[in-house]
Amino acid sequence: MKNEVDELEDELRPEYDFSNMAGGVRGKYVERYRTATNVVLLDPDVAKAFPTNASVNEALRLLLQIAQRQQPEQTRLERTDSVLK
Repeated sequence: MKNEVDELEDELRPEYDFSNMAGGVRGKYVERYRTATNVVLLDPDVAKAFPTNASVNEALRLLLQIAQRQQPEQTRLERTDSVLK
């Protein structure tokens, strides 16, 4: 095992000295990443009840269906018409 680690360390060429490189910015794209992802942190008790992303999505879809059934019929028809246009 030690020989394998030594061989991997020897593969880096001397001209690849990253300590002399300037201009690197830590976290340069972090804001773009945050705006393009939908990561939600669950509280521990909720995470225990919904351990996978599939279970969370299924529960939220059921909740959406219930909420849509609770809306008055006219509101649902208006929203459906605007989606079809």
